[in-house]
Order: sequence, then structure tokens, then C-alpha cells
Amino acid sequence: MLNIVAAFIGLTTLLTYVNYRFIRLPPTIGVMVTALLFSALLQFISLAGFPLLETEAQEMIRGIDFSEILMTWFLPALLFAGALHIDLNDLRSYKWPIGLLATLGVLTATFVIGGLAFLVFDLFGWNIPFIYCLLFGALISPTDPIAVMGILKSAGAPKPLAMTIVGESLFNDGTAVVVFSILLAILLSGSTPGAGEISWLFVKEAIGGVLFGAAIGYAVLLMMRGIDQYQVEVMLTICLVFGGAALAKALHVSGPLAMVVAGLIIGNHGRHRVMSEETRRYIDKFWELIDEILNMLLFALIGLELLLLPFNGLYAVAALLLGAAVLLARLATVAPPIILMRRLGHPAPLGTIRILAWGGLRGGVSVALALALPNGPERDLLLTLTYIVVLVSILAQGLSIGTLVGWIYRKSPKEQNSTA
Repeated sequence: MLNIVAAFIGLTTLLTYVNYRFIRLPPTIGVMVTALLFSALLQFISLAGFPLLETEAQEMIRGIDFSEILMTWFLPALLFAGALHIDLNDLRSYKWPIGLLATLGVLTATFVIGGLAFLVFDLFGWNIPFIYCLLFGALISPTDPIAVMGILKSAGAPKPLAMTIVGESLFNDGTAVVVFSILLAILLSGSTPGAGEISWLFVKEAIGGVLFGAAIGYAVLLMMRGIDQYQVEVMLTICLVFGGAALAKALHVSGPLAMVVAGLIIGNHGRHRVMSEETRRYIDKFWELIDEILNMLLFALIGLELLLLPFNGLYAVAALLLGAAVLLARLATVAPPIILMRRLGHPAPLGTIRILAWGGLRGGVSVALALALPNGPERDLLLTLTYIVVLVSILAQGLSIGTLVGWIYRKSPKEQNSTA
């Protein structure tokens, strides 16, 4: 296992260097593109009669449990690192659009995408049970805009829009995982629970995760209050993230939501009340670095997964139709809350609906959840289609969202509100 980890880190480092030195795309997207090119090169070499390199690479990727690594190690750290730098006052200012998008938006998207997926599968003659369609809707609902945040900032996206995207991404990952877990439990049980049982599962996972995150966040905060040693305080945050995620899993509460809440507590109350300037500097730099490294590893792994998945033209066409369905659902879930907020007197920046809809990238969480499906033909199909949808989303939307933001604000730089 250590050899596999070492080989994967070494390969990711090489891909990162190639992107920075020659391709010069945004870091995370660039690493994924170089990984895709590397995968395609290995397949070409294999077709030319030298399959050894592709076989070795496939063995390396098979030895990495994508779903376990992302959900247990990567996602808690990424969500904590993201929440650590969010100002609670800013979050409160945009709580309504964030809350609506991360809760009702995810639930609506799950059923809209599930219904459209059922129609697409039927169109291709694939007899996929509706529960799997809903599972696909849940796993593809969480957005992963981490890859475009730097682009949005450099393109001049206003603070309310950037905060809405960041806040939504932090919470909708947790909400989508909870919804997926409930649907998966229904599938595995073979029966449909009542509304009360479903509500209890949701409360236990979601509300339990929030309360658990608050408890461990304040516990670590109290421990920090009694010391002023940045090495120990950084170690406390590491323990909080990985120990807390493991404990949340054992308690059957939402680890992602727990890490968001804990990150907000440490990043706000801890930063202003108990940390020295030196501790703040070290904790910020440490988690910024962890965030960047884990994103590089994650996007490299997404690109290398190409070596393991079967592809054909039919899958590609179906995935493109599903991608269009996902965008349609995204627009349907983004527009009503923003329009409602405007009518209630809460202004939204110019182009909010367009940027939120197009900026809702799908990423590694979707692939990890697809890998968590029970073995069978449905899993194989949904995994391949999810992978293609994620790839197209990251490449098409991720590489063009900055252009869209720049175009909107160059076109009408003085306007701050619009119906779209």
C-alpha cells in the first residue's frame, strides 16, 4: 500500500509540474487534464503493442480505494479548510440563498435529475429501477466549485456571488451525502420506509452532524484556550478533522457537515479569541497547503480513473444528455431562490443565476458516491456515466466560467442587480 501511495504522489507531482511548466491551466483543472493526457498516452502505447505501462498504472489505481480515501480523508479536510477561512458575518449576510440552495436546492435537484435520468435510460432501452435514478440524482447534485474559485476572484466576481458559491458548496456536499445515504439505505433494505422514518434518518444524519461538529469544534477551542504553542494547536486541528470524521462515521452522523461547522468555529471564534498571531499564521498556511495538495491529488485521481472504466459511443451520448439534464436541473433549482430573494428585497449581483448555474461543477464527491453503490450492472453503468458527466463538467464549465464572469461584468460593469 505504501508503494502505491508513493507512486501516486510521485506521479501527481510530475503532472503538476508539467501543467505549471507547459500547459498553464488553472492548477486543479490542469492536473486533471495532464492526467487524462497521460492515461490516453498509456492506452495508445498499449495499442501499439506495449501494454506493460498501462497494466502497471491500472494496478496502481485499483489499489487506491477512491471512495474510502475521498470520503474518509480528503473530503473532511477539504471542507474544514474551506470553512476555516469563511467569515461568519459574511455567511450570515447571505444565509438565505446559501440555505435554500444547499437544502431545498439539493432535494429538488435529486428528484428533477432522477426523473430526467429515468427518461434518458428508457430512451436507450436500459431498464434501470427508479431508485437508482434517484441515487444518481443525489450523487450528481453536490457542486464542487473549488476548481473555479480562483477564476471567479481573478475575473472580478463580486463578494456576494463568491460567498454564495463557497457557502453553498460547503453545505450542499453534506446535504447530498445525507440524501444519498438515505436512498442507499432504502435500496439495501428492499422496502420503502415511512415518512417518519425518513425524517428521522435525515435529522439524525444532518442535525446530528451539525451538533457533533459544534461539540468537537468547541472542545478543541477550549483546549486551545489554555496553550500558546502553534505546533500543538496545528496538531489539535489535524486530530479534530481526521479523528472527528472517523468518530462521525462510527456515530452515523454526517461527517461533512460536522467538519464545516467545526471549521467555522475554529476559523472564527478560535481565530479572534484564543489564537495568537503566530498560531493564526501557521494554521492558515498549513490548511491552505493541505487544501491545495489534496485537490491536486483528487483531480489527478479523477483523470487516471479513465484507465479503469469502459467507454463506448452509446455511453458518451447518454452522458451528454444526462449532463444537459443536470444543467437544466441546476438552473431550475438556482433561479427560484434568487428570484424570491430579490422580491423580498435582498439584492443579488448581476448575472447571479447564470453564473451559479454554469459554475455548479460536479467533482470527486459524485464519483466517490457512485463507487459506493452496490455491485451490479446498474453500478457499472452509473459509475461510467457519472465519470463522463464529471469530466465534461470540469472541462467545459471549469474552463469557461471565468470567461462568462468577465463577459458579464465587462458588458455592464456598473450594474449590480439583474433578473439573471
